[in-house]
Amino acid sequence: MKKLLPALLAAGLAFAPMGLAFAQDGQGPTENTAAEEAAVGTDASVEAAEEGHAATPHYPIRHPEQMDWSFAGPFGHWDIAQLQRGLKVYKEVCAACHGMRLVAFRNLDALGYNEDQVKAFAAEYTVQDGPNGDGEMFDRPGIPSDYFPSPFPNSAAAAAANNGAAPPDFSLLAKARAVERGFPTFVFDLFSQYQEAGPDYIHALLTGYDEQPSPEVEASLQPGTYYNPYFISGPALAMPPPISDDQVEYADGAPQTVDQYSRDVSAFMMWAAEPHLVERKATGFVVMLFLVVFAGLLFVVKRRVWAGTPH
Repeated sequence: MKKLLPALLAAGLAFAPMGLAFAQDGQGPTENTAAEEAAVGTDASVEAAEEGHAATPHYPIRHPEQMDWSFAGPFGHWDIAQLQRGLKVYKEVCAACHGMRLVAFRNLDALGYNEDQVKAFAAEYTVQDGPNGDGEMFDRPGIPSDYFPSPFPNSAAAAAANNGAAPPDFSLLAKARAVERGFPTFVFDLFSQYQEAGPDYIHALLTGYDEQPSPEVEASLQPGTYYNPYFISGPALAMPPPISDDQVEYADGAPQTVDQYSRDVSAFMMWAAEPHLVERKATGFVVMLFLVVFAGLLFVVKRRVWAGTPH
């Protein structure tokens, strides 16, 4: 028995390389084939993903043009005449579908209106109030402390009246709607302080209804929608062209065109979304100037205090 165990061990060591070689010869081609098939499958998946990515449309189809706004840049300011025209466009056109529940009538004094004018403007609206002594809601004329009311009682009623799409509130729309600007444009925006993507988008959307879709895009449009290459969520939207030339009469002689109407209401919506924009920019400039001067003073003090100290 003692001699048998060493003999078996020696025989096992002798035949082990042959078995390993046989295993490699028998399984090598199968493993290589599986690896090749996996590689082919991976390449096919990548190609399919790339084709699918290329076929997937990205919106908006066209990017808005960067407009020249009076409130742009670090020293921007409001054009009061433009804001008043924008308010007129909103009241006569947009207010039929869009409310501004975060903007009070009394805020209109920033647009150059006096107290009596604001009161008269607010009284043109009907506001629901209450309950009264009988526990019932009632309607009354608006007062300066009221907010711009919605033309619909709720979002369901708004959607039912507008082809299933509820019109958004205008209060913050100029800050909420914007098209992303890719690299390296957004890097330069840090230095130019570009913050007008919202008004640019609104202007492009309002003026983009006249463009014609390609046959492929036209075939994909849903019934009851209107093609607009600047729409951020698809090739078309439920809102029909809201405004046309000479629809709103201007008393100051400004052009009564769709382009001018769109510029004015976009500027007004930017004011509604950020009424303290000019004050914020002025404060920011003063703060930056202070920080520059303060940094210079710190450098001078550091040099005078530590100049004679050996290191």
